[in-house]
Amino acid sequence: MSSARFLAAALLALTSGAYSAPTLSAEDGQWVVGVSGGTNGIAPEIGLRFGEHVGIRANGGFFNYSHTENIDDIDYDGKLKLNSVGLLADWFPMAGGFRISAGVRSNGNKIDLHATPTANVLVGDVSYTPAQVGNLDGKVEFNSLSPTLTLGYGGKLGSGFTLGFEAGVVMQGSPKINLASTGGTLSSNATFLAELEQERQQAEDDASDFKFWPVVQVHFLYRF
Repeated sequence: MSSARFLAAALLALTSGAYSAPTLSAEDGQWVVGVSGGTNGIAPEIGLRFGEHVGIRANGGFFNYSHTENIDDIDYDGKLKLNSVGLLADWFPMAGGFRISAGVRSNGNKIDLHATPTANVLVGDVSYTPAQVGNLDGKVEFNSLSPTLTLGYGGKLGSGFTLGFEAGVVMQGSPKINLASTGGTLSSNATFLAELEQERQQAEDDASDFKFWPVVQVHFLYRF
C-alpha cells in the first residue's frame, strides 16, 4: 500500500553511503563507544570485542520524520517515529574489520496518521462528506521484539577512531494498523464504522508484505 512509499521516503531521508577503509584488527582495542545513524535512526552505541572473532554491541535508534501520504485517495499527515534499542552479537570470521551480526531489537517504531478530509471521500465502498467523516486518526505498529541480521565492516580513521558501515534487515513482522473517526456526524454510526473497518483491513492486507525493515547504518566510534 502507499504506506510503504511513505516508509521508503523516510529511508531516503536517513540513508548514508558506503565507506571503504583499512582493515581493523582486535589489537586496536576492545571497547568502542560512539554514535550510529541511518535507517534505524540516530543514537549512541557501545560495544565490546572479545579477542579476534567475537564481540557484542548495544545501540539505540531514534528519529522523527513527517510526510504527507495518500492512502486510498485520502491525504494523511504522517509521522514516522523511530524508537528502538538493539543488542547484537558480532562474529569476525577473518579476525579483521568484517563482521556478521545477529540479535534482537526492542521495536517501538510506529507511524501516526491524521486526516481531515475537505471533499467527499470513499471509506470502504461508500462515499462520505467531510462532515460525516470528521477526523481520521490511525497508527501503524510492528512486533515489539524483532530479530535482526546484518553484515558490517569497520576501518580506521585515525588514532582510536573508526568509521563503520552496516547493512541488513530487522524482521519486524506484518504491520498492524488501527483507524478511527472522531468529530464526524457518523463517527458512531454502525454502517459507517463497518465501512471504516473494511478500509482498515484493506490497508493492513496491502501492508502485509512489508515484514522487513532495511538496515543501513554508519557508525562513528572511538576504541580504547
